[in-house]
Amino acid sequence: MRRHAAIFDLDRTLIAGSSAPIFQKHLAKAGLGGGHDIPFSDFLASYYERFGENWFMMQPARLASKASAGWSIADVQTACTAAAAEVIEALQPFALQIIEEHRSAGAKLVLATTSPEPFVRPLAEALDFDDVVSTRWKDDGERYTGEMDGPFVWGRAKADAVGDWALHNDVKLKRCTAYSDSYFDAPLLDAVGTGVAVNPDAQLAATARLNGWEVRHFDVSEGVVKIAGREIQHWARPIMRPGIVAPNADITIEGTDHIPSDGPALIVFNHRSYFDPTVMGLVMAKAGRSVRGLGKKEVFDVPIVGAFAKAIGGVRVERASGSDEPLERAAVALQGGECVMMAPEGTIPRGPAFFDTELQGRWGAAKLAAQTGVPVVPVGLWGTEKVWPRSSRTPRLSIVDRPIVTANVGEAFTVSSSDPDKGTRQILDAIMALLPDEARVRRTPTADELRRTYPPGYKGDPSAEANRRPGTDT
Repeated sequence: MRRHAAIFDLDRTLIAGSSAPIFQKHLAKAGLGGGHDIPFSDFLASYYERFGENWFMMQPARLASKASAGWSIADVQTACTAAAAEVIEALQPFALQIIEEHRSAGAKLVLATTSPEPFVRPLAEALDFDDVVSTRWKDDGERYTGEMDGPFVWGRAKADAVGDWALHNDVKLKRCTAYSDSYFDAPLLDAVGTGVAVNPDAQLAATARLNGWEVRHFDVSEGVVKIAGREIQHWARPIMRPGIVAPNADITIEGTDHIPSDGPALIVFNHRSYFDPTVMGLVMAKAGRSVRGLGKKEVFDVPIVGAFAKAIGGVRVERASGSDEPLERAAVALQGGECVMMAPEGTIPRGPAFFDTELQGRWGAAKLAAQTGVPVVPVGLWGTEKVWPRSSRTPRLSIVDRPIVTANVGEAFTVSSSDPDKGTRQILDAIMALLPDEARVRRTPTADELRRTYPPGYKGDPSAEANRRPGTDT
């Protein structure tokens, strides 16, 4: 069977913007070239990073070989090796994960870019790629002559160059995957078996929809939708205020400064009501962070609600399946520097368990925290059940005598034990410490209070709910 490959563009794909300023800086340090002697002046680079490439702005890149006349091959290699380290630091959070997935699947890794081969070869070697397809420069063995050696690898010529590479390396293009941001790489994406539009410009986004190509963004989890370069949670943040989103409740949120302003964090909260996700959304908006939430499959299976949950990066959990896939996806999000949110209890407690003075939970959060080592941020919710009790199919909408709801965010900590029982207990105790004193007062609930903890038509065993202990599913 012929081999397969994963083919990656560089600028606005593996990194968010243009690599040219990085190469330019390191070449200038080596005394090679002036401020604008290589691709992209400051204006063009800024335009490119925002809108992508076009024919006009590619002309300086086409002529870049002329600026290289007389440059020492050894000096260029030294400068670009240093530049490669900086480019790697600029890789988008999920780029390396995608690269490693293809490597593990046995694919050859190819960097296919318009940038000159002397610039990007050290980068490909640092990333342990198998090969480079790029614009080549002529040399006399010691210095570059200022001429191109072959075509300018852009647009259709880039697709043809990748095709030639595949032919000479016994690779079947229809078994390959290619990633690019640019409409001008549409011929390449069309030539391979799986074309993926990454951070696509407007024309490529439209082309991807017509061709059924996947759209990805390497700075956010798989499936997250972006509109005009920003994800939905970012656009919604200005209106995510209690008085706007939840005028039917008197909500107080405290301690959001404990949520890291960047980097990964596992946000855990106690589950009391269907209103909890709304309050947690307000908490995360106040903290200025987007979040990937784990939720029951029933939510994701609702046509409109489920599609929205997926678009903001939600992770569907089918608890009865025993599958580790939700935790694996959550771990990937955390490794990419995102926040993940989940309720360790797994579901809203029912019957007497709802009034227990000690929270009970499942192992998912503890296992995820131990596996990733990320900070765990506890959130204690109280009063949400007064807005939307489990016995009701809809929330209380009256803005008269609004129920008091509190959300207290505690200090971040790391799970200190790999034992899932001990880790679960540590997490639940941290949440419990954030609840008001009445949460720790043992009392006998009234019949009406118990009724409000059961979903409509509930026919389960209340005693089984009260005795539920941590389990292996999330």
